[in-house]
Amino acid sequence: MSLGAPSPEDRSIPSVLVIGTGDTKSDELQFMATMISQAGGKPVMVDVSILSDPPYKPDYSRHDIAKAAGTSIEAIIGSGDENSAMSLMSTGASALVGMLHATGKADGVIILGGSMGTDLALDVAAALPLGVPKFVVSTIAYSHLVPPERIAPDLMMILWAGGLYGLNDVCRAVLSQACGAVVGATRSSVRPRANRPLIGMTSLGSTCLKYMKHLKPELEKRGYEVAVFHSTGMGGRAFEAIAAQNGFVAVFDFCMQEVVNHQNGTVVTSGPDRMENAGRAGIPQIVAPGAADMVDLPAWQPLPAPLADRPYHAHNRLIGSVTTSPDGRRATAVLIGEKLAVAQAPVAFLLPLAGVQEWDQPGEPLHDPEGLEAFTDAMRLAIPASVTFHEIDAHINSPQFSTKALAVFDAWVSQGIIPEGKP
Repeated sequence: MSLGAPSPEDRSIPSVLVIGTGDTKSDELQFMATMISQAGGKPVMVDVSILSDPPYKPDYSRHDIAKAAGTSIEAIIGSGDENSAMSLMSTGASALVGMLHATGKADGVIILGGSMGTDLALDVAAALPLGVPKFVVSTIAYSHLVPPERIAPDLMMILWAGGLYGLNDVCRAVLSQACGAVVGATRSSVRPRANRPLIGMTSLGSTCLKYMKHLKPELEKRGYEVAVFHSTGMGGRAFEAIAAQNGFVAVFDFCMQEVVNHQNGTVVTSGPDRMENAGRAGIPQIVAPGAADMVDLPAWQPLPAPLADRPYHAHNRLIGSVTTSPDGRRATAVLIGEKLAVAQAPVAFLLPLAGVQEWDQPGEPLHDPEGLEAFTDAMRLAIPASVTFHEIDAHINSPQFSTKALAVFDAWVSQGIIPEGKP
């Protein structure tokens, strides 16, 4: 196994890691290698089999994977059961793939698997930075079995339809499409340049939350790159993944709806660690409770019984929102306070007293002054002593709110808490 840099003549052809269990999926993986070659890429075969070697010679064998995990294939086989064995293979594959990318020998990755292979694939994809093409062909693609917190920010998935046991016309169509996609992505992807300090911001669409319309251009004038993440589950997951890798110089975490969603058990979730990774990574946070009074739900399903009598707003045919009760909002305030308490860098919390999303204003379908008062009272009590607290006598969508957020940001830049931008 060699981790040396590729020779100059190889650099014009993208190297794509093809990962799977070659002992059980030999035909499929070799077909994928052929498709990648025909699309203009160089397939690099990585075998994550456990019990036996594949009928072809991989570029990186199951023994290489075990070694990268700091063990041997014999020890992995004897580790207990298939779950513990594949977990160890996942550790080794993630380490190996990370090294291959770092040394210039991997431009992208495609991984094939059922539920077991997908478990490994999620770890491998998470080991690669944003901008490296990563494609998973899975029997459980887009399934609720896949927890959002394990999905890499730019992961691409396709359902492995009709191919669990051997090749056929249906799975050939899927596999060839996936191989063409990953080769195309390696040729055309534009990696993040990091020319300017990156700020992460969370929001919903501008019909509900509007502060980014003012804040983004103002921050760009100051020399920052601003990425706004749509807080409908996977957007927050991407935000958290980048924060966990210390990818932001500061965050404006102004939409709490994914926190409330997870608290209420809806599938529109970013996982249990939403609103925690920036703090743990020591990234300065300016936080506000945008949409903290709403739970998002699939609009195509009946409302769950605990929320069925609450005011409801259908945003479109995919997603709708209900408001939480006063007691529910008090519980949300406590949870927000607990999450802010883990921060290892300065946190400022901005509490807009006149409302936290567009539809909670007088005359709108989710207007609930009693619930808003319950939330603001509870929020005052829940804020940790380590957090700087600002009350704003205005709505979150007002110019006053955005102006205050910028004032806090500018003060932190002048104090050296946030690095200066690069106009």
